[in-house]
Amino acid sequence: KVLTNEKIKCSIYTNKNLEANKMITTLHIKNIGIIDDIVIDLNKGLNVLTGETGAGKTLIVDSLGIIAGGRFSKDMIRRGQNMSFVELALYLPDNPNSIDGNIVVSREINTSGKNLCKINGRLVTVNELKNFMKNIIDIHGQYDNQTLMDTEFHTKYLDKFIGTRIAEIHKKYVELYTEYIELNKMLKNNYGDEIEKQRKLDLLQYQYKEIKAANLKNGEDEQLEEKRKIIMSSEKVAEALNIVSNNLEGNIIDVINDSIRALEKIEDVNSKYSEKLVEMKNIYYEVQEVARDISSMKEDIYFDERERNEIEERLDEIYSLKKKYGNTIEKILDYKEELEKEIDRIENLDEENRKTKEKIEKIVSTMEELCKQIEELRAKNSKILNEKINEELVQLEMKNARFNAKVIEDGEFSINGKSHVEFVITTNLGEEEKKLNKIASGGEMSRIMLAIKTVLSDIDEVPVLIFDEIDTGISGKAANSVGSKLKKIAKKHQVIIVTHLATIAAQGDYNYYIYKEVAANKTNTNVKLLNESETIREIARIASGEITEISLSHARELRNKNV
Repeated sequence: KVLTNEKIKCSIYTNKNLEANKMITTLHIKNIGIIDDIVIDLNKGLNVLTGETGAGKTLIVDSLGIIAGGRFSKDMIRRGQNMSFVELALYLPDNPNSIDGNIVVSREINTSGKNLCKINGRLVTVNELKNFMKNIIDIHGQYDNQTLMDTEFHTKYLDKFIGTRIAEIHKKYVELYTEYIELNKMLKNNYGDEIEKQRKLDLLQYQYKEIKAANLKNGEDEQLEEKRKIIMSSEKVAEALNIVSNNLEGNIIDVINDSIRALEKIEDVNSKYSEKLVEMKNIYYEVQEVARDISSMKEDIYFDERERNEIEERLDEIYSLKKKYGNTIEKILDYKEELEKEIDRIENLDEENRKTKEKIEKIVSTMEELCKQIEELRAKNSKILNEKINEELVQLEMKNARFNAKVIEDGEFSINGKSHVEFVITTNLGEEEKKLNKIASGGEMSRIMLAIKTVLSDIDEVPVLIFDEIDTGISGKAANSVGSKLKKIAKKHQVIIVTHLATIAAQGDYNYYIYKEVAANKTNTNVKLLNESETIREIARIASGEITEISLSHARELRNKNV
């Protein structure tokens, strides 16, 4: 098992993991803001984080954003340190990356800005980390990594809301769409478009004619190069051979001949003179033979300007063909054979393409009908989804907000059909609809996301939901509504929320107190998991600002009502 830190190991082997839903089991944060080094063991259900202002609650959410692949500022690194580190132990039993259901994800960032991201000890890029985590964590607040912000998920959300009816139709459509894509690819490869086919045929025929007209022969370029070399050096060769010929045919022959006559006069005097006479005659005959050869070579040397130009032109033609079709004549001729076969294939594709087009026409007809059914279901059910979400928004004190799962028609087929869905909203009367990621207020955004998540909680596959700033600007009835919706969502998801409201804190399955303390002249953030008695006291503190019998009684009442 690949684990990155001793502090996280204990959460990997605890029994609670064997019974838990998909969830974060442990969060480890080091050197972020006033956080020195803390480990938080989280649980399934509703995890509530409370504490005084400036204690570090936001830093914890920031850290979760960082491990989810979010942006990071070097200013967040704790003063005096050169790196920050965030690590999660996750329980995801069905994930292929898991070891016995456990996954450890970490991200280390140093002052130079360098990132070191790991999934179960395997190094990954920040983008890979973000893509992995976006299916595990949704952070609702100031972050942009939640799937509800991503328009590519909106169609999936509405279709899941509709249920099995559209799923069955969409499954049939996807099967046909896959075949449709393959047939069109086949048609394209077979030049099914008549204009494209003729354009390609013209090109291949031009190339074939160009090579054929050249009438190339293997080895021709080498022979021409040799001839060209001889012609280019013919003047130099002729001059050298003339010098040799003149020397041999002139004084040298006469001198050797005179020397022979002189030795003939004394050959009887001593045998050694007769031996030298024989050698001299041999030299005479050899020189004569060389002279005849050189004379013959002189006759072979010529310089023909016209022939040289012809050779140059031919070599240029061959070089041009090599650049286009192959770096040797052999390869050019091989390409010519391929061209001939391809031209023949294209010229005989009409029947095959006709059958492919007929198949496509039949598939398109069925796809159009399925797309119509899909679009009708989306249009009908988007209104139902809108009503449900807008009812939730009213309960969250956003009476003027209007959510709209807008069904948009597309001109072409896609994996979604011929329409897709985009979630938009207007938060005030008279305003234009905006995409979800264009809403400025973190509090509004969190409540909108809570309303959507409440309606879609049964179909939402992202296991961990984190809410920050959700209680901004609300109290009373709206706060109670937020708390009850969080409690409902927490039955099927792990929910982590930072809150300042007692009514929401009273809903917690597990309550954590975030506080800071000073040690060795340094301020540090600490976290404590509260027991029931401590939870009551914290709810009382939040409700009235101080702990009294009256505030404790009120806290018990809130707790008993909600737990």
